[in-house]
Parts: sequence; structure tokens; C-alpha cells
Amino acid sequence: MPEGEHVPVLLQEAIAALAIRPEGTYVDATFGRGGHARAILAALGPAGRLYAFDRDPAAAATARALCDPRFVFDARWFSELASALAARGVDRIDGALLDLGISSPQIDDPARGFSFRADGPLDMRMDPARGESAAAFLARATARELSEVIRDYGEERFAQSIAGAIVAARSVAPVVGTRQLAAIVAQAVGARPRGDRSQDPATRTFQALRIFVNRELAELALILPRVVPMLATRGRLAVISFHSLEDRIVKRFLASASKPFGGDPRLARLAIRTDALPPAPLALVGRAIRPTEREVAVNPRARSATLRIAERTPHPVPAGFGAAPGR
Repeated sequence: MPEGEHVPVLLQEAIAALAIRPEGTYVDATFGRGGHARAILAALGPAGRLYAFDRDPAAAATARALCDPRFVFDARWFSELASALAARGVDRIDGALLDLGISSPQIDDPARGFSFRADGPLDMRMDPARGESAAAFLARATARELSEVIRDYGEERFAQSIAGAIVAARSVAPVVGTRQLAAIVAQAVGARPRGDRSQDPATRTFQALRIFVNRELAELALILPRVVPMLATRGRLAVISFHSLEDRIVKRFLASASKPFGGDPRLARLAIRTDALPPAPLALVGRAIRPTEREVAVNPRARSATLRIAERTPHPVPAGFGAAPGR
């Protein structure tokens, strides 16, 4: 795969998962470089519509070049999707695709600060004009805050040691570069054994900072319950996740939403017959789908991907739905 080229993961599987109706209205909540969007448009007829969202300015530039009257792009966060659609008069959609994580061009551009393979500024923001950069967070966070972020979002066993090393390093000079941070992490971890020997010691720390800076898990937990009420009957929700933290949120949400009470924990505790509970708003479609060995061989970044699919039932969304999706 050429450097910087983005190959959509599980492309055919995701398009099949949406069960696209030619005249339908669909949402690509993570436009990226438009691979999934173009495939959706190819399956739509003249009356079909695709609304795409992304907060990355490079994604917005790519979207502007996609000249198709059936296509509309908004530079929005997940949590703003429902209100953005409502502002355009859209209250029902036939399917939504969420391709989580970051794209190859984002990783491969040193100026974005997502990777330590080349030196660059520690930014890591999907939208560089909004929010706090990774460098700014590293400059102001306490050792405890750093440890919690690295542990919770990177699932890093040596979070406390890494946090202490960052605090010590910044007392000498600001931590502002990707290679600089990677070196600090490597020194903190040292020769201690790790589960995956092929993984760079800084991988989990970089993942943790990226997730924290972009509020990725919080945004995911917000969009899932907000998109379900917008789905038309038999409309599909397809979500591609790339690490266990994302997949855990998606798996638990879909499992709850496919229960008779829509996963509302208050109703679950009441002594009510199952047939008297509000029916489930979603039905699971098949099992989780993972990339084939052939796809992973062509695109190694696909190896951790998981696609989960659910379909909207004709039943209304219960009160309190999605109140506590959990991590």
C-alpha cells in the first residue's frame, strides 16, 4: 500500500451490511477520505441521498472535490450529527455507517502528530482548530491525570511509570515532539516484558492521548443512542471498531438495545413480565465480522477491525434509552 493512501477496511462487508436501498437516505458518520462514501453513492439511485460527517479539515477538502448532487458534507463531531441532520430537514435515515479510529493519511502525516514513525508536533487533534492539543495536555496535567489517561485509554500496564517520566522530562524541557515523547516512554518502560514484543513501547501511550484529546469514546457513547431513533424501520446501523475500548462500547450498546426493554436498567429491575416490556428497538444482524487473511495481508492496519451490525425494529425507542451505554 503506498504511503498516505487510505484503503477502507471491510469495504464490501460494510456496504453489504447497510442493505442499501437505491432511493434511501444514508449517513457516513466518518467520511475520512471518502472510500465508504463513494461505495455508498455507487449503490444509490438518482433519488438516494448520502449525508457525510467528519471533523478533520483534510476530510472536508476531499469532500469538496466529490461533486455529486446526492451528497452533502458537514464538518461536525459525532455528538452534533442528529442536530445537523434535523437542521437540513432530515428526521429519518435508512442506514448509518461509523468507521471509527483514524485513517492512514492522518497517521502518515507527521504534522498531525498521531505517529512516532516520523518526528512532528504533538498535536493529535482531528480538528486542529478545536480543543486542546496533546502537547498542551502533557504540559498541564498532573502525574495522576497522565497515569489515568494512559491506563484507561491505552490499557497500558506501565502507565504510572510513563506518567512519572513525562513529568520529569517536562521539568527540563517542554514535551512537544512525537519522537521526543516516544523516547521518554521507551526509557520509562525499559526492558520490561510486554504482551506484544513487536509493538513499539509508545504505541499504547499515543493511542491513549489521541483518544483523550479527541474525546473519541465519549463521542461514540453519545452518537449510538442518538442515531437509533432516526433509523427508519429495517434501517441498518453498521459500526467498524479498531480496538477493544471502542468495540466494548459498541458491543454493549447493541446488546442492550436488542433487549425487550431497550437496555433501560430501571425497567430491568422491575417485576414485569417480559411480554409486557417495551419491545427492543434494534435487532442484531449476524455475528461480528472481521477482515479476511487476504485483506490483512494487503492492509495490515485492518487486522484489529471488527464490524457489528444491527437493524431497526418497528418498535418505538423506550424512555431512558441509551442513558448509560457504559464503557
